Amino acid sequence: MKVSSIWAIAKKEVFHVVRDPFTLGMALGMPVIMVLFFGYAIEFNMDRIPLVVHDANKSEISLELVRSFTNSGYFISQYVASPAHAVQHLDEGLAYAALIIPPTFTADLKPATESSVQILVDGSDNASAGSVVGYLGGVQRKFLEKQGGVLHDPLSLETRFLFNPELNSRWFVVPGLAAAITAILSILLTALTVAREWENGSMELLLSTPVRPVEIILGKLLPYSVMGGIAILFVFMMSQWVFAIPFRGNFFLYLVSSLIFLSTYLAQGLLISVMTRRQQLSMQFAMLSGLLPTILLSGFIFPVEHMPSFFYYFTMLLPARWFIKISRELFLQGATIAEIWPSFLALCVLLMVMILLATRKFKKDVEP
Repeated sequence: MKVSSIWAIAKKEVFHVVRDPFTLGMALGMPVIMVLFFGYAIEFNMDRIPLVVHDANKSEISLELVRSFTNSGYFISQYVASPAHAVQHLDEGLAYAALIIPPTFTADLKPATESSVQILVDGSDNASAGSVVGYLGGVQRKFLEKQGGVLHDPLSLETRFLFNPELNSRWFVVPGLAAAITAILSILLTALTVAREWENGSMELLLSTPVRPVEIILGKLLPYSVMGGIAILFVFMMSQWVFAIPFRGNFFLYLVSSLIFLSTYLAQGLLISVMTRRQQLSMQFAMLSGLLPTILLSGFIFPVEHMPSFFYYFTMLLPARWFIKISRELFLQGATIAEIWPSFLALCVLLMVMILLATRKFKKDVEP
């Protein structure tokens, strides 16, 4: 394997990219734009939850209970005339929850008795319902503190949230979102550009030169890896300046992991282009093998630990799973190489496998 041949292929690819503003813009600009857009759009913490209230007690204490909901910052309350109207609002999707206060609420609110209210939650969206139910404990505690009451629990628990004390969704979303978007664009980038060479006939001219298949593969990976690395740097700066996400890890380790991750998906795109040799087919295969698995099976949204056994082990074949884990641990936990080496090793193995598959397929197709 000659370094000069790899460098010559890389220079040729750079000339192609410079003459193609669309490819250059997609490689450098799209990750930044998409991270900025989806970083603000994706929010796991619910607020402004529509709450309908039927207050049959109509006392200062019942009014204080309703204030405990609205002052929490999570609920927007609206009074209705009867419990039937409250249920109707839930049926019509006008509210996520209903608070029904009975007429005896104030009379029952004594140390020797129990006072209860009814809360109905729309369970059609289990994620939203879980968030609403999770807020109820804090609302109850705030209300009892204002009434001078004490929760008579046998054990008092105090919770501390490590690594993300504010439970800020963007601290969790953006490091994973950057990986997911970069992966999808990387696989599309190489799959389309190399497939276009097959369609235009320029690949046959390249194969007539005394260059080995592995040198062609590595030469084509090099410039796109550099562009992907620049895009990663842009996204990293946005995470610091725009979203103010703390970075507690080693930046050099993050950069090396990013380049290995990018090269893996670039090699996968090359493999797709070698197998299909058509831009339309390449895009379809790239979306099928890149978009859906990266978004749904990488741990970006759903924890892989809670998936069925088959899918849990299947996700080990996805580079995005390992890099998202590395990215989040470096950003939020300040992990070291001793803590992330299994994920780092998995990325390296997947990179070598992808390059080997692309080279063998390429060699098999071009040799008589």
